[in-house]
Amino acid sequence: MAETDYTSTELLACVAARLLEDRKSVFVGTGLPMIAAMLAQRTTAPGLLIIFEAGGIGPQVPVLPISVGDSRTFHKAVSASSMHDVMSIAQAGYLDFGFLGAAQIDPYGNINTTVIGPHDAPIARLPGSGGANDVGSFCHRTIIIMRQDHRKFAAQLDFLTTPGYLTGPGARERAGLPADCGPHRVITQLGVYGFDDATRKMYLMVVHPGVTVEEVQANSGFPIPAAEPLTVSAPPTAEERRILREIDPEGLLITR
Repeated sequence: MAETDYTSTELLACVAARLLEDRKSVFVGTGLPMIAAMLAQRTTAPGLLIIFEAGGIGPQVPVLPISVGDSRTFHKAVSASSMHDVMSIAQAGYLDFGFLGAAQIDPYGNINTTVIGPHDAPIARLPGSGGANDVGSFCHRTIIIMRQDHRKFAAQLDFLTTPGYLTGPGARERAGLPADCGPHRVITQLGVYGFDDATRKMYLMVVHPGVTVEEVQANSGFPIPAAEPLTVSAPPTAEERRILREIDPEGLLITR
């Protein structure tokens, strides 16, 4: 990537924030998803309903919380609820967006956050599902934010933790999952990916400034077709960068 006056984290936060729509709901996890949701609420989506896994519903978060259980995730919230209620809201079909991270993702948007290597004798044991399976199963549009390389973009997962489109068209429905839910976008340090309506496979929609299609393919373990025309993501604006520093004054994720 070419040298810029913004960081990769700032770019990812802005790209993710721009995907969120006003007057919609979003299930938010710790870290970059928090920053993206807070940025969206302060810019293009003031009516965004933020929901945290620990039970904060509709807060106006003053600064970046350390975790989803931080007291700031309940600041000026419409409800200080519980994890049980939040997961029930997802199962009832009321969550428009959900954010997830991933250790591995395959062409259909299935996610592994459980193990690297064989399950019974893994090379590395990862945190597991947490609420990720619920988010991927029941949120209408799941946004995955992750680092990309040829091992993380894997043709075959070591373990399926969270369903994407499983094995292709109709597979989610056959598994008993809602037909109108599933992976929506994947955001990495290289670009933004969507999923083809006919094949349910991932394709490249947008590259970040300075990134080439060849670089994207070199960092994937499976072929990724590119949209035509292929667009380039807009860099963070000066105002977005100012707000990001206001959100994260201690520089926990947005470095100075």
